[in-house]
Amino acid sequence: MEYSDIMYEITLIPGDGIGPEVMEAALHILKASDLEFKFQEAQAGNACYQLTGTTLPDETIEMARNSDATLFGAVTTVPGQKSAIITLRRELDLYANLRPVKSYPGVKSIYPDLDLLIVRENSEGLYSGVEQETEEGATALRVVTRKASERISQVAFKEALKRGKTKVTAVHKANVLKKTDGVFKNAFWKVAKEYMDMDDYPNFEVDEVYVDAAAMFLITNPYRFQVLVTTNLFGDILSDEGAGLVGGLGMAPSANIGDVNGLFEPVHGSAPDIAGNGVANPTAMILSASAMLHFLGESEEALKIEQALMNVLKEGVFTTPDLGGKFTTMEMAQAVRENFKKS
Repeated sequence: MEYSDIMYEITLIPGDGIGPEVMEAALHILKASDLEFKFQEAQAGNACYQLTGTTLPDETIEMARNSDATLFGAVTTVPGQKSAIITLRRELDLYANLRPVKSYPGVKSIYPDLDLLIVRENSEGLYSGVEQETEEGATALRVVTRKASERISQVAFKEALKRGKTKVTAVHKANVLKKTDGVFKNAFWKVAKEYMDMDDYPNFEVDEVYVDAAAMFLITNPYRFQVLVTTNLFGDILSDEGAGLVGGLGMAPSANIGDVNGLFEPVHGSAPDIAGNGVANPTAMILSASAMLHFLGESEEALKIEQALMNVLKEGVFTTPDLGGKFTTMEMAQAVRENFKKS
């Protein structure tokens, strides 16, 4: 393949805890690519707060906004301060959170051949942050709009087409949350009808499931799902449940995308208990970097990175302790890099 002269400007937000360690691992592999990158580092999280008094400087937001994409490591929550990742999602209008649930050879999983996608609405719901104290406790406002519900449904169908999937399932609780999830449900079926009426897509299967049933089916029969689309809180919970099916959060990448920007992050958190020991599993960060390449239109390189990682996992030698190996984060990254360069 001949590569273009495009120079991709990528903002790096390593964060703290194991964030800088897994970021270094992913960059070690990306730098072996024939693609051209210009990396610029920005600050966020607890370490940033200790230095600057804020968990997310305005400069970081602007750097991310003006980049081709952003790679985000992990940050430690600072009590009483704004969440860096939630603020970035809001400021960049990253309204769709894509969470693949995929099992890989060599990784202990409940289901060894699972490959589904959870599409989570990222901008509203119970995470809108509209809360107030009352005399008896507190209340939170659950915001669900037709616009957000329709555009996240559009994303679900587009991702299904892109990934060769033929079934899309809406997950909600409209039998109880009649108004808010009623809006989501109706918006989903409006978009679904548009796709089902297209001559090019006659084989789409579309259905809906209550969230409690979806949680059960993910455990008992996850193969009934291909692409699930849901609201913010439900998507947050179900996607972590899905990660548990395929080896845990160390295997869980994510993409936060909007109409312009994209931010890509592992979902495992900063894990301060193992930070600095060089044993953090870099898989989720590497897969998030692969997702970033898909977003940039460099799917061939993205698939090569995923295949290189798959080869290392399948061999089961150069892996971190949580994967049954005895090697460090960077030793595992080096093994992936060497596989990648051979492809």
